Parts: sequence; structure tokens; C-alpha cells
Amino acid sequence: MGRLRNRSRVALTALAVCGGMLGAGVGVASAQTQITMWSNWPDEPAKKDWVSARVQEFEAANPSCQVKLSFIPKADIYTQAKSAVRTGQAPDIFYMEPDQPEFLAGGFLEPLDDYIDVSAIEDWAKPAWTAKGKVHAVPVEAYTLELYYNKDLVKKVGVDVPASYQLTQAQFADLVKKGVAAGITPVSQGVGDRPFPGGQLLFESLLRKLGKDDYGKLLSGELSFKDPRVVEVMTWVKGLVDDGAYPKSFSTLKLGESHFYFYNTPGALTFPDPSWFTGRAFASPEKGGMPEGFPLGIMQFPAMDKGACPTCKTLAVSGSFVMYSRSKNKECAGKLLKSMANVTNGTKWVSQVSLQSGLKSDPDKIESPHKAYFTDLNARNTGVQYFFGTPLLHYRAKCAETYVQVMNNAFPAGLISVADAADKMDAACLKK
Repeated sequence: MGRLRNRSRVALTALAVCGGMLGAGVGVASAQTQITMWSNWPDEPAKKDWVSARVQEFEAANPSCQVKLSFIPKADIYTQAKSAVRTGQAPDIFYMEPDQPEFLAGGFLEPLDDYIDVSAIEDWAKPAWTAKGKVHAVPVEAYTLELYYNKDLVKKVGVDVPASYQLTQAQFADLVKKGVAAGITPVSQGVGDRPFPGGQLLFESLLRKLGKDDYGKLLSGELSFKDPRVVEVMTWVKGLVDDGAYPKSFSTLKLGESHFYFYNTPGALTFPDPSWFTGRAFASPEKGGMPEGFPLGIMQFPAMDKGACPTCKTLAVSGSFVMYSRSKNKECAGKLLKSMANVTNGTKWVSQVSLQSGLKSDPDKIESPHKAYFTDLNARNTGVQYFFGTPLLHYRAKCAETYVQVMNNAFPAGLISVADAADKMDAACLKK
């Protein structure tokens, strides 16, 4: 009997110990913090893989923090986030671009200086996300505006690209006419799901015509769209439109579809696009990327007659990650952003995505299967003068809405005259 009692005591003690361990286990599980993160790029494998890898590395190094990562199209993120930040339901970290200033102005973004090493961010990228002396985002993605072209098709229609890779105003107009005559779309472009592509050719041409200072004045409302130089460039672009430069499906063609249109079916001579072009183009052909061996080239945008700055080009920050100012999980969220923002990850981004980054990188450690492309991109960006920011990074409120309606849609679609477009832009943007 005594032995049985002793065995019972041992069993009860063991159960108690196990119970304590189970209780401790429950305590560990309940102490784990889950943060939510929304990222763009569901259909861009290289970028998606980069984000996923950063999250996996973070979770491995921080077992007390878990990340619920969702990949959502950018337009949907914007729509959902605009509602969620006001109701307190926004994710802890979400994708954002500087063209949505209302998030920063509304106090919905947490300053990150106390969470990340801001010295890992390129100096030229910081102003895009700086307010009241504080940085409010990790600017992963940066880009320049480029003019991609199909070397074989351009040669087929009888146009030789010069050693400068920059056609004159007349030569580009001739390229458009020859493409139309050959039954080949000269410029792949569509505005079916984006507020900016339709203005790229026009505004890059205006930058080269006006130079950085006066172009800046145009975007800040200090220079009229009725300025003779502006009217001259708009008239030239209107001529390209009337000659058939853009696809007949221009108004409904989506951004991803315009990529495929350029390098696959039906094919086009040129494709004005930010250098984030690679996110789709360098995916496998099975996932909508360029066919193997595609004859890709990069031109400069055409030089305008008597242009003030033929070597000017737009540089901008785009895909970034921000922290919700009302997040209840700022410690883990801050640690995740800190783990992303370093030179090593900037180098990995450039290597894997073949695109510039707002994070600093180490050129000596960049390894990429697309070295030939990088050589061309670097060559087209050697000796250029950068203007920071696309029109929608400068325009606000009614002016931005008018740009989208007029310069992104109606004007390049051939639905409005030069004079009417200038009137509408001045009415919305020109400072009285």
C-alpha cells in the first residue's frame, strides 16, 4: 500500500510538472506577436520573392514575432488602406508610394527614425518620405523613366538608332509613321488601370524642352501650359497621337497587358516605362515575361528642337513600406522594417529584381543574370541630369485629378485639342 501511495504521489507530481510545462507552453504561444503586412507585386515574381525572403529571415531571427504577409494589387491596397487607417483597422506595415501624400498629411504613418538605420537609405530618396525632419518609409523601389525598344522591329521599319541612342524630334515622328505604315504599333501604352502612363512621353519631352528649372515651375503651377514651348511640345505629341502612335485599345489596355503587348503579342516598336519594367519583363515567359532572346534595347527619350536639357531624365521613388501610426505592434513592426533596411538587402534587390533601389547597395557585390541589361541601363543613365519626381508626385488635389483625366487619358487618346488641354490644366494647376 505504501508503495502504491508513493507511486501515486510520483504520478501526480509528474502530471503537475507536465501541466506546468503545458501551461508554460501556452504562455509562450500567447506571448508571440503577430503583425500584418500588405505588399504590392502579386504578379511580379522577383519582387514578391524578395519581400517573402526578408519576412522569412526576420521570423527566423525573431521567433517572438510572426508576420501575416499578403500580396495585394497596388490599386486595391490604396483603396483598402484609405478606409482602414481611419477605422483603426490598417495593417501594421503596408506598401505605399509617395504619390499618396494624404497618408502622411493625415498622420497615419509612423516616423521611423527611432526604428531603422536611416543611413542605409540613399540621400536622394529620403526627401520623398521626409516630413518634419523625420523619415516615414523604407523606400525599397526606385526608378528612372526609360524608353525601351525592340531592336529588330525598329531596324525592320528602316530606322537606325544613333550611337547616342537619342532620336531627334523629327526622327521619332518618322519612326512613328514608319511603324504605322508597316502595321506595327509604334508605342505600346495603356491607361486601363493606372493614372500615369499616358503622360509619360509628353512630360519627359517637356522636361527635355524646358530644362529642370522651368519644368519644375510647370509642375508647381508657376508656368502656364500656354507657354509657347509647352504648346510646341504638346502639338508635336498630338501629331504622334493623330498618326496612330498608340494602340487602338489605349484607353482600356492595362499596365501588365501593355508589357505583353510590347514584347510578345502583337508587338510594338517602343515602350515608355519606368525601369520597374524588369519586374514583369524578367519573369519567366510562362508567367508573362519576355521571350528568351528578345532583342531589347533602351533609347533615350527624343531630344526636342532647341531643348534646354536633352540629357534630363526623371528619377523617382516608388514601392516603399510604411508603419501604421496606430499599430499596436510597433516593436515587432519596427524590427521587421529595420531588418529590411540595410545595404545587404539593397544589393539583393538590385541583383534579383534588376531595378534601382532607395536602399543603398554595394555595386561590387551585385550579381545578376541580366548583366547585359544593367550595362545598357547604366549607359543610358551616364551623364544625365535627374529631375526628381513624376507629375503625380508633384500635383495635388484638383490638379492631380485633371492630370489623370486630361494628360493621362483624353489628350493621348486624341479626344481633346492642345488648346483645350492647356486650358484645363491651367484652370486646375496654374497659381493665380
